[in-house]
Amino acid sequence: MNFTNLLKIAWKAILLNKTRAMLTMLGIIIGVASVIAMLAIGEGSKESIKKNISSMGANLITIRPGAGMMGGVRSDPSAMQTLTLADYNVLKSQAKLIKEISPLVNGSGQSIAGSNNWPTSIYGASPEYLKIRDWGVDEGSMFTEDDIESYAKVAVIGKTVQENLFPNENPIGKMIRFKNIPFKVIGILKEKGENTFGQDQDDIIIAPYTAVQKRILAQTYLQSIVASSQSEEDSDNAVNEIKSIMENQHKIKPNEDNDFNVSSQQEIISMFSSTSEMLTILLVAIASISLLVGGIGIMNIMYVSVKERTKEIGLRMAIGAKGNDILMQFLIESVLISITGGVLGVLIGLISTFCIQQFAGWPVSVTASSIVISFVVCTITGVFFGWYPARKAAQSDPINALRYE
Repeated sequence: MNFTNLLKIAWKAILLNKTRAMLTMLGIIIGVASVIAMLAIGEGSKESIKKNISSMGANLITIRPGAGMMGGVRSDPSAMQTLTLADYNVLKSQAKLIKEISPLVNGSGQSIAGSNNWPTSIYGASPEYLKIRDWGVDEGSMFTEDDIESYAKVAVIGKTVQENLFPNENPIGKMIRFKNIPFKVIGILKEKGENTFGQDQDDIIIAPYTAVQKRILAQTYLQSIVASSQSEEDSDNAVNEIKSIMENQHKIKPNEDNDFNVSSQQEIISMFSSTSEMLTILLVAIASISLLVGGIGIMNIMYVSVKERTKEIGLRMAIGAKGNDILMQFLIESVLISITGGVLGVLIGLISTFCIQQFAGWPVSVTASSIVISFVVCTITGVFFGWYPARKAAQSDPINALRYE
């Protein structure tokens, strides 16, 4: 018996018992659909996390002051004041893998424009800050280096600040007060929305760092320094370069702890992605239980089928069918049930991911690999769980099989 004939016989046997075959497929269908949906949700969440973090600046590198913590209490408050403009200038002149760099200071308080007021944050930065953050100005313009040098009281504001302080008017050229210090609005930032941590990125005022340092915060140290590497691939090397320059600048000895820390967006993306992958693996493992149950169902039904068709097996062997022919017949039947269930499972899985995206609003991303893996698993399941009943049929004695009632 050739493979084509065996395939036709197996398919006819399945069609003769449609209801039983469908019930047998149910575990496979649910398992495959669940695996595809879980992988799609996991992949979608990873892409969403990467996109959201990259919106803060794909090549962003942040240098922060270091501070010892003991029992949740900062042991040395002065350790938070270790970054200065001298560090910024040294990094700006010496770092070769840095594309843009900006000092950063910030404070929070009440902003006022006419009779409107709004609690927000003000950030003191250089003009390069928007390039680092991959941001832009929607209306007006960004302040310049001349504004930095002259401690100019000018600012660009986010959409949230605009909507609350200037609800029905153009704020360009108007004045706002922050902690009683007047700033002239010269630009409106493009809308960014919320970041990964749920913070409204448009609830912000950005002004020259010199003005914020001197006129609002009255401090000489920096809260952080932000920079962008030449490319995403250079992020790790840029971090190492910055550490080396800073250790030399702060005269850190080899056996001493740094009084600063450097982190990149790639580290944050990697951390969140690994967490997301762990959750996805857990969800897929749970969904795979359905595949196991489906496989056991196939084995049980095929075993029953062998018992029911004992006379048929004996008749085939009596007219010349070999043990391998019987083995292949039942094995192909098992694989067909498994693959057919897999096809239906893939369709239901794709429909499920579409519904999840449309109605739940979750980010999903179906990959070709998840579909290929599902088919491979279905085939392996059919062969693995169909082998024992098929082998049992192949070892039947023709005389006893023909006498079987």
